Amino acid sequence: MFATSFCRRRLLLHIRKIPGGGTNRVPSIPGAIHLAHSYSSTAVSSVPNSELCPATVSYLISCGLSPAAAATTQKTRILSNDKADAARALLRDYGFTDADIVRTVRSATSILIVDPERILRPKLDFFASLGLEPRKIATAPFLLARSLDKHLVPSMQFLRGIIGSDDDLRLGFSRVPRALMADVDKNMRPAVEALRRCGLTEAAISKLLVIHMGMLMASPDRIREVFEELKAIGMRISDSRFLYCFSAMCGVKRGAWRRKLELFQSFGVSEGEVLEAFKTQPTILLSADDNLKQKVRFLLDELKLGISDMMSRPVILAYSLERCILPRCAVLSVLMREGRIQRDIRLPQALLGNSKIFSARFVLRYADDVPDVVKAYEGKIKFEGFV
Repeated sequence: MFATSFCRRRLLLHIRKIPGGGTNRVPSIPGAIHLAHSYSSTAVSSVPNSELCPATVSYLISCGLSPAAAATTQKTRILSNDKADAARALLRDYGFTDADIVRTVRSATSILIVDPERILRPKLDFFASLGLEPRKIATAPFLLARSLDKHLVPSMQFLRGIIGSDDDLRLGFSRVPRALMADVDKNMRPAVEALRRCGLTEAAISKLLVIHMGMLMASPDRIREVFEELKAIGMRISDSRFLYCFSAMCGVKRGAWRRKLELFQSFGVSEGEVLEAFKTQPTILLSADDNLKQKVRFLLDELKLGISDMMSRPVILAYSLERCILPRCAVLSVLMREGRIQRDIRLPQALLGNSKIFSARFVLRYADDVPDVVKAYEGKIKFEGFV
């Protein structure tokens, strides 16, 4: 179970705003960091030996790692199975599932060789006091190998000073857990200062970090470059879409924008249409080129949608082909076959909307009379065209 309310109150003493974190700063409580100072991950060590340790590999396989994954951990040797077992048991006590533990151990094997009570528990208490979910921590397991007093506490202090709300802090972390790996002085503070210099208000910076906390890992030069790129395509800071476009463009490598533009132009789309589509649905920039090309080809060739239909409703290009578009098409195909919907239904409108809306309109509504719609939505009936 997570930490008790007493532990929560005690640990929350750490999360105080520090200078440079943002507006409305409050002074740190004298001595508030002394608990964190007692628990550093400097005790984490590994044996500098490039040879595989059969006992370690065997143990990791018993934890659920594949032989190949276990074989990549030659820098860590498990000398005490009891200590490793205790570490895994502790993770379970804090809500980590078996899958979370496998993911954590695979990327941060060193947590199996530290003192669970002295090193791991204080960090788990700290994360629990903030309401951070174990499954999210498991996506960035190296956080458990970072020093509590030298890294985790200062990072959270800084972020709380910028974001303000604990709810927003949790939301931002849950979207990009690895952002907490960024160093306050080397990454976080320079990134925030760059955003200020580019003209963003404190409120806008706070919102941007909630949208994509990974911004803290961008260099000041990259931040300035993205501002210039958005300015060049007519995006103003005052535009309500600006922060989302900024986040998306920062999430791709340099040159990706030009490649995406050329890809769409190969389908006969003008530069102006691409720019408008990007401003409306910035995440189209985040799709891999091959995936985007496959998606466009499917919509053109199989669904007979016009390219103008896609560009005027670019959200459809942000949907996953395998997990979203194909299952929805399979459902619509079943309903057409059973005569429950017209074959000339307007596909763009039918396919759009979140899963709750689509499910209510086309799955739950017909599930009793046409059970196949449930199977189609679950991927058990594949889409083979609108016959």
